[in-house]
Amino acid sequence: MPRTIIGLNDAKAVKRYSAFLAVDTAKISYWSKRFMGAGETASTPIQMLTQLESEAGEQISFDLSMQMKMQPVEGDDTLRGQEEDLKFYTDQVYIDQMRGGVNTGGRMTRKRTVHNLRNIARRRQSEWWARLFDELFFIYLSGPTPGATTGFQNPGYLFRNTYTGFANNSLQAPDSNHIMYGDGTSKATLTSAGKMTRNLVERASTKAETMGGGTEELPQLQPIMIEGEEHFVLLMHTYVAYDLRIESGAGGWLEIQKAAATSEGRNNPIFKGGLGMLANVVLHKHKNVLRFTDYGAGANVAAARNLFLGEQAGVCAFGSPGTNLRFDWNEETEDRGNQVVITTSSIFGVKKTRFNSQDYGVMAMDTAAADPG
Repeated sequence: MPRTIIGLNDAKAVKRYSAFLAVDTAKISYWSKRFMGAGETASTPIQMLTQLESEAGEQISFDLSMQMKMQPVEGDDTLRGQEEDLKFYTDQVYIDQMRGGVNTGGRMTRKRTVHNLRNIARRRQSEWWARLFDELFFIYLSGPTPGATTGFQNPGYLFRNTYTGFANNSLQAPDSNHIMYGDGTSKATLTSAGKMTRNLVERASTKAETMGGGTEELPQLQPIMIEGEEHFVLLMHTYVAYDLRIESGAGGWLEIQKAAATSEGRNNPIFKGGLGMLANVVLHKHKNVLRFTDYGAGANVAAARNLFLGEQAGVCAFGSPGTNLRFDWNEETEDRGNQVVITTSSIFGVKKTRFNSQDYGVMAMDTAAADPG
């Protein structure tokens, strides 16, 4: 009986599985399905830049136009020579290639199983890519100091705590205007009592609403617009979310949950999976928020770098590998044709957005984060 066979490295299989990989990865990725949007008008924490998907190049530059700050000329006073120049600050993101692969085994391995190893390889690599992207977003937005002792201490990460960045996009620590502490004023003065509290969330919301803009040379942290309402997002480590829940009490936590459930924007992806809302800040938790073990005067306080997010906290840019898709799929044999190896790759770049040496859409909130178990 005639049947269609899509053989090794068949062009149809390459394109099909490349497309599947992109869709699967976006669905699985925590950041992609909640916090990412394409284009300059996307009101999301992560902005996707698409210029290099169809054009050659390795770098995308993007600008921030600062607000005017000139004092107005009144009456018949002369305006000539008093006009203000337009001021722009520029940031850029580079792209490079990352690759991963699966060896599906030899002929007898494939013969002994009823599984479609190509499909299984696709699922496993989709999960791997989603995990990789999520970790990069956490690392870049947090800006940890690399090092075996000073770096983040998340044992399940693909990336080691000595990681220094990718594609010429260096890691950038939070500037002094965009970091808060649970108590104290620095890493060295944070104590084990400096946990996440309702008051700290309120303080962060107030600071975000009043910081920068106007005549200051400080970019304003822009809120995320959801159904005409202004919101920020607080992404906490699971331990930190526990501290906030306990501190709020059962009644207070119920109020936080109700605030999100009754919001006009409750169907927006940013609300999906959220814990609740406090002071128009949508609360989220994730175990991959960066953790540290060397805070406090004795460098022995466990802490987490929670992320307070507005618009365009970070950017992600893709470049096509030549297939007009964001991922490339390649199959080849090894051991004289006995083993099939599937390799996937993507050309992209990720970075935190920064203008005039100031973080733009993210504020670090460093708090104590002890394991409650």
